[in-house]
Amino acid sequence: DMVGYEGAPLPKSLTGNPRVTVHRLVEPRMRHSAKQGKIAFGFLATIDAVRAAFKLGRALLRIPKPDLLLVQNPPSIPTLQVSWIAARLRGARLVIDWHNLGYTILALRLGRRHVAVRLARWMEMVGGRMADAHLCVSRGFARFLADRFGLKDSPVRPVRVLYDRPAAAFTPIERIEREQIRQALFVRLGIRHTGTVGFIVCPTSWTADEDFDLVIDAVRELEDRIRGWEAGRASRRFPELVILVTGEGQRRTEFERRFGGLPARRVQLRTRWLEPEDYPQIVGSADMGLCLHRSSSGVDIPMKVVDLFGAGVPVFALDYGASLAERLRHGVNGRLFSNARQLSDLLFDAFETFPAESAELDRLRKGARRSAHPTWEEGWSNEARPVLLPG
Repeated sequence: DMVGYEGAPLPKSLTGNPRVTVHRLVEPRMRHSAKQGKIAFGFLATIDAVRAAFKLGRALLRIPKPDLLLVQNPPSIPTLQVSWIAARLRGARLVIDWHNLGYTILALRLGRRHVAVRLARWMEMVGGRMADAHLCVSRGFARFLADRFGLKDSPVRPVRVLYDRPAAAFTPIERIEREQIRQALFVRLGIRHTGTVGFIVCPTSWTADEDFDLVIDAVRELEDRIRGWEAGRASRRFPELVILVTGEGQRRTEFERRFGGLPARRVQLRTRWLEPEDYPQIVGSADMGLCLHRSSSGVDIPMKVVDLFGAGVPVFALDYGASLAERLRHGVNGRLFSNARQLSDLLFDAFETFPAESAELDRLRKGARRSAHPTWEEGWSNEARPVLLPG
């Protein structure tokens, strides 16, 4: 039984599986109507939490009696508390799958010193301590849980690292097929081009911890640099670039409005929700992946990076610290940048001689392919299975 908020369509491999039952909950969203005021946001968020607790509790008490309750965190409140109550009432083990920290996401809105953030941190820590076992997405996360939340690995309550890894659908695509896929996509997106096109895909969730201002500033700087470079010699022409920002979310409309006003000549930006069945192929057709994730916690690793690696696509990623470096190695399977100027420089260098001379991208692509191993199935068997099914 899968319980979660409704929203993006699920893959047919789940919805068409007779052994999987999906229970969709409507997410309470009153807090999003609070535009600026922190007091109003806190009040409405409390109402949302109460409503979410009721809906989740009812769902967990109605499903067939489980042996294991696996909870992805965040969302943290009231998910951890309600899941613990349901697990104890139904005699199930409770395992938390830590992907990020809920209180650090709340801090993006209210600030780290806000009383609500401090309360959320305490509730998340206590909720974590009540679980029977833990999985987390990086070694840095495991250290955080041990040092800050007191969740240390032990035979009784294990805390293990389970890296996100690409699903089997994400596989490398050879050059000719990549070109066919992207040309069909360009027609769908209404992209007109006159020559060579470099294709960059930027998977997002449109959340508060993704820095869209950075890519807009980088495109503006890149256009200026291209203009000066081409003016230096009449025969020079920089290839056209298409950056596709995928996903769906509240911030998408504002982003579209802002980049719609850019004086783009060589760089075209597009946004599009991609169906789960189309997404792996379109990711695999890209020359490069772009990750704008600015981690709220500093210890998570965005799933979008490993999906790109699975498709053999190198990633240019916003650098937020050591946890990201566990998977993305600068100059091996991608590049790291810290600001818009660095990103514009990296894009210029990568595509200056594209496609006639693309040794740099080809080398990074090989590194990305190597980073796709071990596979998700191997990670599941070696790391997750002993925690979820002990003995």
